This record gives sequence, structure tokens and C-alpha cells, in this order.
Amino acid sequence: MPLFILSMNWTEQGVRTIKDWPKRMSETHAFAKKVGVEVKDVYLTAGEYDLVAIVDAANDDNIAKFALGIGANGNVRTRTARAWTEAELRKMVSELP
Repeated sequence: MPLFILSMNWTEQGVRTIKDWPKRMSETHAFAKKVGVEVKDVYLTAGEYDLVAIVDAANDDNIAKFALGIGANGNVRTRTARAWTEAELRKMVSELP
């Protein structure tokens, strides 16, 4: 499955209700499964983004549904990037003309 990186920032609501985060994360995993996404890892980060998640999705539509769904809850704003593994990059490079 294609790999995606979601970079997220807390909204005011998300920070105000931070103690609910563990419950929200459990709900996020269930929602992800429902829309065909697997959350591999979630990291709290310092710098431009507050959180980064590594997720697998069957296709672009699934990741779009996932990002829209978690954004609609009002706790985070997301940015999504497609990512390729080192092995995938090696294969691509080997296939260059």
C-alpha cells in the first residue's frame, strides 16, 4: 500500500481538550480502519508541526477521506504527503532510462 506522511498542528480546540487525546487517538485508529487506512506510527514533534503520522492507504481517495474526517473533528489541521520507501526509490532509480 502507498505510504503517506500527515503533518499536523493542534487547533485551539485540540490543545484545550488535550487530555482527551488518548481517547481521540483510539477513535482515529477505528476511523482509519473504516476508510481503508492503517496508522503505522504517530509522533509528537518539535518545530513547524505538532504531530506527524505515518500511514498506509490503499489509494489517494482513502487518504483524502481520512484527512478530511480527522480534520472535521476540529482538533488538528493536516498536510498530507506521499512517501516512498528506500526500497521503492532504489527500484525507481534502477528503472531510469
